[in-house]
Amino acid sequence: MNERNGLIRDAMSDKIVRAAGEIAQECGSSAVTVRKILQALHISNRVFYNRFHNVGEVLEIVYDETARKMRENMAVEYDGKGDFFDYITDCVANTLLASYELKRQFNQYVFENDSRSQENYEWYVARIKALFEYARKNDLIREVDEETLGYSIWCFCRGYNADAVSRMPKEEAVEKFKYSFRILLEGIKKK
Repeated sequence: MNERNGLIRDAMSDKIVRAAGEIAQECGSSAVTVRKILQALHISNRVFYNRFHNVGEVLEIVYDETARKMRENMAVEYDGKGDFFDYITDCVANTLLASYELKRQFNQYVFENDSRSQENYEWYVARIKALFEYARKNDLIREVDEETLGYSIWCFCRGYNADAVSRMPKEEAVEKFKYSFRILLEGIKKK
């Protein structure tokens, strides 16, 4: 057991975070309350408030863990085998699949927090930019503004994921996403 800012950080803290995540996935993030967490874990207010200031603090941790899991889809390095553009399309499509795994109710919370999370935004844009730098160095793409294109792809992926999760079945969403994303990539390929 350790303490942070006078609050306890221990195994119970982790249980509280997991319970909040489960409630959010099942009922939506707006349904996560201290009371529901207390009921789910059969704990008292004191146990909760010795570890967290409020439910928003718990949801922030849930979001950070979710964002980290989503990044794993884009963190896989290209091994030089196979088509580079198929690799990029699959990486990005895997983040869409992960959105479905998080379930529809929690996706809106993630979407809203992505727009406020500078660190998550910077990670994705840097990763996308690095992929384009690789493609440029290997003469796969024409000259592009990597910063602007990275931002545009971030926005396209976030918006598509947020909408598709609530609008269509996973398989259809992935198929349509890959189709659209390949058209986007065609525009930057070296002719």
